[in-house]
Amino acid sequence: MSRPLVSIHDADTLETVVREMNDEEYADYLRLIEVTNARLEKEKTKLEAKNALLDKLGISDEEAKLLLS
Repeated sequence: MSRPLVSIHDADTLETVVREMNDEEYADYLRLIEVTNARLEKEKTKLEAKNALLDKLGISDEEAKLLLS
């Protein structure tokens, strides 16, 4: 499996080097994906809980916003 590519542009020489990520860059990349997925899962859980509560109360999101304003 090939790793994602990194593009490095040298502003002085106007050269661009495209290469695969090294071990450290790839490890950081994988950690970023993990953190992002965890945040998305947390947001999904919060949204599901919010929607369940709105359903239980029998009101829409717009009606809840009106109540809280």
